[in-house]
Amino acid sequence: MFSMTKVAVLVGSLRKDSFNRKIAKALVALTPGLEFDFLDIGAVSFYNQDLDTNPPADWVAFRKHIANADAVLFVTAEYNRSVPGVLKNAIDVASRPYGQGALNGKPAAVVSTSIGAVGGFGSNHHLRQSLAFLNMPVMAQPEAYIGSAASLFDEAGNLTNQGTKDFLTAFGKAFQQHIALHTKKAA
Repeated sequence: MFSMTKVAVLVGSLRKDSFNRKIAKALVALTPGLEFDFLDIGAVSFYNQDLDTNPPADWVAFRKHIANADAVLFVTAEYNRSVPGVLKNAIDVASRPYGQGALNGKPAAVVSTSIGAVGGFGSNHHLRQSLAFLNMPVMAQPEAYIGSAASLFDEAGNLTNQGTKDFLTAFGKAFQQHIALHTKKAA
């Protein structure tokens, strides 16, 4: 029996009307053939190595969701030229205990979004540094820096910019191919 390729989605912004969440949802809608699971990184308590021997229930559940995924999609804002602290915390929790992390070897893709013109370039590349250390093959092309995010949606939160829709469609197809290349499952 065929099973869908499962992708854990980590959105680096907790804001209710987050442009990052809107972009992630638009990408999901434009990428049939993958099963996306949005994980609530705001519910993951702060990482503390002292708790690794008896991890909190939220860590156990979060790590299990990541372990059960075939790949991970990161959609992040940029805070102070880096990733939001809540996203870094989620990565720290999922990557521990050292050598046994749920992220190890998972294919990944990164999308950064901002209201500015640069599209979160700094956060995108900071995140890639961490993911390389965690042995995650990160999709190199196409790169996704989505700027001027406030102008891409209507009042209901629907993506209205056709160029961005076309880009996300191509990005989704490339991500499917990337996952297939780095897992035993076919896309």
